[in-house]
Amino acid sequence: MKRAFLIVLLCLAAAGLAQAQITKPSTTALGAHLNYGRGCAACHSPHSGGFRNSNANAADSSSITGALWGENVSSLYGRTVSSGGGKFVEVLPASLSATTPDVTGMMTCLGCHDGNYAPKAMMKNKIFESLPATYGTYNTVPTLIGCSDGGAGSYLNEHPMGLSARINCGGENWDCAEVNGMISMQGAYSSRFVTNYGFFVKPGKYNNTSVVVCTTCHDPHSMSMVMVSNSTSGLPAGTYTTIFFLRAPYNPNDTNRSSNQTAQFCRQCHADKSNEMNGSTARTVF
Repeated sequence: MKRAFLIVLLCLAAAGLAQAQITKPSTTALGAHLNYGRGCAACHSPHSGGFRNSNANAADSSSITGALWGENVSSLYGRTVSSGGGKFVEVLPASLSATTPDVTGMMTCLGCHDGNYAPKAMMKNKIFESLPATYGTYNTVPTLIGCSDGGAGSYLNEHPMGLSARINCGGENWDCAEVNGMISMQGAYSSRFVTNYGFFVKPGKYNNTSVVVCTTCHDPHSMSMVMVSNSTSGLPAGTYTTIFFLRAPYNPNDTNRSSNQTAQFCRQCHADKSNEMNGSTARTVF
């Protein structure tokens, strides 16, 4: 009887997790990055080999030919961005040909999302997603960073980012291992977290260290869904709901008020705030 009861409990638990999955997404994966019908061509220029310089009728030789980038971000070259209360100072590269992760992981994002130095392109300075009712009526939250309450052009209250915003192992951080900028979550606590949630973030690699750039947390090609595999998470494999182009299950629209999935996303880096590091046995709740 006890064994049968345990099997029933396990089946119910699996069913609860499965409810968090979306098997038939109703929207295009690009979401807001469909750019009002422009689609991929809004960011990429498939035939030019690089973005067109606004001052000339030729492709900029310093563009990222591999990504066939189609936006002019020259106004961002060499600009200084201070984030995290001014503790992290980032001087952007002088061209798109630089090999540092802040090129494809940060400067290209600012090409559209910076309303100060770079053109707004197709951005409307409003969020695309429908926010949960618990968020109130803030349906016009700006999507352009550097245009918040700190004043135009102020990044001081933005999340730390750039080549000096390192992700470390040990101490108050995860008991992970870092080799050549690659983080391995194999410690007693970190491996348990991967089993309970996963490790979906994609740090940039600079001087053999892991750093935070925009694409560490965001996948620009998928706004509302994320594929979970057994290699990245202990959650059942499948397609999960996310929001704001985040790389992991993150659903503030979840009607379960006990859900901790949004907190779990942040705990991927903020280990000291995790259940595992604080002695709790709580797993991810959807």
